[in-house]
Amino acid sequence: MIGIVLFVTALLLLFVGYPIAFTFAGVSLLVGGLTMGLDLFEMMPYRIMSIMENTVMMAVPMFIFMGVVLQKTGLAERLLESMGKLFGGMSGGLAISTVLVGAFLAASTGVVGASVVAMGVISLPVMLKYNYHQPTATGIICASGTLGQIVPPSIILIILGDVMGIPVGDLFKAAVVPGAALILAYILYIIYLTRRNPDFAPPIPVEEDRWKVARSALFNVLPPLALIVAVLGSIFTGLATPTESSALGGVGALILAAIYRCFSLKVIKESALETVKVSSMVFAVLLGATAFSMVFSYSGGDYLVEEYILSLPGEKWTFLALAMLGIFALGFFIDFIEIAFIVVPILAPIAEALGLNMVWFAILIAMNLQASFLTPPFGFSLFYLKGVAPSSVMTKTIYKGAIPFILLQMTILALIILFPDYFIFY
Repeated sequence: MIGIVLFVTALLLLFVGYPIAFTFAGVSLLVGGLTMGLDLFEMMPYRIMSIMENTVMMAVPMFIFMGVVLQKTGLAERLLESMGKLFGGMSGGLAISTVLVGAFLAASTGVVGASVVAMGVISLPVMLKYNYHQPTATGIICASGTLGQIVPPSIILIILGDVMGIPVGDLFKAAVVPGAALILAYILYIIYLTRRNPDFAPPIPVEEDRWKVARSALFNVLPPLALIVAVLGSIFTGLATPTESSALGGVGALILAAIYRCFSLKVIKESALETVKVSSMVFAVLLGATAFSMVFSYSGGDYLVEEYILSLPGEKWTFLALAMLGIFALGFFIDFIEIAFIVVPILAPIAEALGLNMVWFAILIAMNLQASFLTPPFGFSLFYLKGVAPSSVMTKTIYKGAIPFILLQMTILALIILFPDYFIFY
């Protein structure tokens, strides 16, 4: 029962607000030391060295750097302004343009917080000015900004690839169709909503010449699109590993900064500092999670969970239902990184024992984890938007607006489970 005590204690401490990395490390040291002795941790330095020498995880800081640099070039502002003018004249046009920009930012930056904040600062005031339905407007911004969780190059896919021992390139390829399906579902929902309630997303008058707007949109779209094609194309064609392509993305982002006349030593310094902060958080959680998983596995907790789940009727379908419901429930309270480092290592061996396709299972987890950004009370995207929204937009309005998009995500998740051959290609 040591593993169960360890797991429950860590969750309770996370719920009351203790720092993630220190909670995992501290609970592991306390429970492991008291029950199995401090000699248990003699192998910990070797585990830390293996993490620091992991070339796959090197892609994490490089993709973060790429995203931060593109954020500082004002890419989101440029795209939102041009797309808003291009589609604003149609009913729900600004909402559709927000989804498209969110998808573009996901593929080029992957920084969820930056995407939500940028669209909240730029799109939300315009939507409110033209009497958009407040829950609809906030829900669209939160959901669109969170697309970076599933659209490659996604940080969570890199983490899942490392944790589950799956080539990251295979995960990137497999995530393309599910990500496109989710984007299409958002757009179809907006079209349906505007047909049923035209007042929810009225058209916005656009006075500028349509061709001039289109040319401006092309100028703002083509350079980052070329970078996306170069980064993902090099992975999909086998010309580069994800780690190598992440370095290409970092250099490409600096070139785009020069094209948009935003390149400076200040931008490089600020981007590097932000990358260090985010990367340090990810790797600190990883080190704490490593200690946690070591104590959990040495105590026999993983065997206990595996034996219990394998003894249930229904085999893989029961396991899938429990795994997806468990991850979804945990997403209400804890971050995707903790779930990826703590829960996934427990579930992955069981999935493998049941003969599940591990790439498919990883995409299901990634799609499920995306919902954790939108589920109240601790959905990060909800907090990001609330931080930049006008005071007239209530927290409960943002929560209400996220619900339809959570249901859409769960619908796509169910379709991927039922019809994997139509969604997963790698």
